[in-house]
Amino acid sequence: MENTERVGPPLTGGERETLRAYLDFHRATLARKCDGLGDEELRRQSSPPSTLSLLGLVRHMAEVERQWFRRTIGGADVPHLWSENRDFQAAYDATDATRAEAFAAWQAEVEHSRAVEAAAESLEVTAYVPRWEQEASLRLVMLHMINEYARHNGHADFLREAIDGTVGA
Repeated sequence: MENTERVGPPLTGGERETLRAYLDFHRATLARKCDGLGDEELRRQSSPPSTLSLLGLVRHMAEVERQWFRRTIGGADVPHLWSENRDFQAAYDATDATRAEAFAAWQAEVEHSRAVEAAAESLEVTAYVPRWEQEASLRLVMLHMINEYARHNGHADFLREAIDGTVGA
């Protein structure tokens, strides 16, 4: 059984350090929700009628990391991981997915995201966001990612509890 380390954000510190820490805290929370589960359990759609699973959440967050950091802030022209037609929801279908495949993709995207963020001169760096039809700052992207993880970690709480009764952290 894994025991993903999760470090709480600093109670004092600079803005960028605090944003990084909160984002990493939420990334670690998602990993902790999956600790100790095998492929079958991670694929389990345990909150009918939803087809969402923990593995689907991991795959989705890999796509989200890729979109906001690699594509938007980094400007890379890379395809989606699990969709030919830019469908973020396709990642949720984890029917044939494995822990190894999903976590390798997610961890690779997280590392790339960290590198893109670290290379940015400041939180004021901006990039054009087509769906909003305007520029957005790295600060906004980091806050958006914290929100995205927090929302999906709430889903992960319910999914994990339905699988084996594990609650908390």
